[in-house]
Order: sequence, then structure tokens, then C-alpha cells
Amino acid sequence: MGAKAKKALKKNLKKAVSLRTNEPTDFLPLEGGPGQRIPEEPVENTATVLYIGRIPHGFYEEQIEGFFKQFGKIKRFRIARNRKTGKSKHFGFIEFENPEVAKVVADEINGYLLFEHNLQVKLMPPERVHPKLWVGANRKFSPLNSREIERKRHNKERTLAEHQKMVKGILKRDEKRRKRIEAAGIDYECPELVGEKQPAPKKIKFTD
Repeated sequence: MGAKAKKALKKNLKKAVSLRTNEPTDFLPLEGGPGQRIPEEPVENTATVLYIGRIPHGFYEEQIEGFFKQFGKIKRFRIARNRKTGKSKHFGFIEFENPEVAKVVADEINGYLLFEHNLQVKLMPPERVHPKLWVGANRKFSPLNSREIERKRHNKERTLAEHQKMVKGILKRDEKRRKRIEAAGIDYECPELVGEKQPAPKKIKFTD
């Protein structure tokens, strides 16, 4: 080994020692020497809740339960849905009883291709799980009957003031429609929806 190589080796050794001495240490040995750190104990995994993102259409509560129960016992699960329409928001949460099972699922299923969607599965720390996260959990979703809802809304009993407000809205929309037809240059005589004498509503709710 030449003189230049020895000089470079000594320089590198000094640099390595200086870097070690600059690192934060927990204690200094009694016999001298550089400081040492106490080996950190592995943090125990207690997370049992998983976030599931990019859930494809058609993969709902029943399918989620059937797919994930092969890994272990499921405590509860929930898919986020629109409050008005009930449609899936394509993400949800699932909780296993065993944290080891939850970790295995997060490691193995994250990025899993399902119905042309790569699932996003991540562990949620216990401190980030909101108390209201599980409101409505473990419920099988039943689709809303929009026709029945609209039928009840249309046929509900109205007070005289409510009926007059409804008729006023109909007349206002009819007036806008007439103006649009006239502005388009169409010669069309729109039929009268409501005459001078408005008929009484079929169902009026009288108040004392």
C-alpha cells in the first residue's frame, strides 16, 4: 500500500469516527470511547382498523365481508355512502379482532387488482380512529325506493298556504317557459294551466 493510499485510509477513518461522535447518544461507557445508544424495543402493533380505498362498483358490504373474512374474524365494517342517494363513495373501513391479521391484510391486499381497481389498504393508528367512524356499521344496505318517496311527497296533505305556494311556483315556471318559446321565435299558443278561478286542492290539512 502506497503512502497516498495510507493517508487516504487514515483520513476516512477519522471522518467515520467524527461522524459517530456527532450522533446523539444515550450514555457514555465507563471505560471510555464513543457514546452508545440503547437499542430501541420494537413498538407493539395494536392497530386493528383498516382503511380501504378505490372500492369498485358492485363490491359492497356483503362482498367485503365475504372477501375479508378468509383472513380472520371481522369485528365490524362500513362502506361510506351518500346520505341522499345511498350510492357508495368507493371507500370504507374494516376492523379485525387480531392486530396481526390486520397487518397481514394491509401488507398483502394493498395494491390488489379487483375489478380493474387497485385496492388501497392501509392500517389506521388507534388514535386516528374517530368515535363516530362506526356509525351504521355492519348494516346491509337496502336501495332507496325513489318512486315511493316521490309518490308520498306528491300526495301528502297540504295546508291552504302550502297549496297556494305550489300553484304560484307552477305559474312562475310556466311564465318562464312561455318566454323561452317566444324568444326562440316559435309561434305556439301554450295552454292555460290555471284559470282565474283556481280549483281547491284535493287534500287540504286544516289547522285548529
